[in-house]
Amino acid sequence: MVPTRAREVLAVSALLFAVVLAGFVLAQFGYLPAPWSEEDADVRVIGEDGTEKAVIDVEVADTWGERYTGLSEHDSLADGEGMLFVHSSEDDRTYVMYEMDFDIDIVFVGEDGRINSIEHARAPEPGEDGGDLEYTGEAKWVLEVPRGYANETGMEVGDELEIEYE
Repeated sequence: MVPTRAREVLAVSALLFAVVLAGFVLAQFGYLPAPWSEEDADVRVIGEDGTEKAVIDVEVADTWGERYTGLSEHDSLADGEGMLFVHSSEDDRTYVMYEMDFDIDIVFVGEDGRINSIEHARAPEPGEDGGDLEYTGEAKWVLEVPRGYANETGMEVGDELEIEYE
C-alpha cells in the first residue's frame, strides 16, 4: 500500500502535469497566448538584384488556431501591412478565403526564403462563404498582403524575404 503522503504528491504531480499539458494544447490551437510565439515582425522583400522592394509590418500566425483564423477577423489591410503564416516545414499549402471581407495577394515562400508563387485572391461574393476559393502553393511561410500590393511593389517569384521578429 502506498503511504498517504506519497499519494498526495502523486496526485498533485498528475494534476500539475495535466494543467501544463492542457495549457500547451490550448496555446497551440490559439486559445491562449503562447509564450514561445512571436506576435509581430517586419518582412523585407529583396529583389534578385539586391534592391529592397517592400517592407511589410505583419502579424505572425504561428499556431494552428492563428493560422486557421488568419485575416478573417480583419475588415481590411493597408499597404505595408499583412499577415505572415509560419509552418514548421515546406509543403503544399492550401489557403481558402473563408469569411474574408477583402481581396488579398497570397505569397508562398519556400524554406530557402524565396518566393515560389503569388496568387491574387478575391473575397467571396454575396452568398458565398469563400470555402471554395482555394489557393495552393509550396511554402514554409505564407505572406498575405492587400490585393495588388505584390504587383505595386514589383514582388515576383525568386525574390527573397527577410523576416525580423519584433
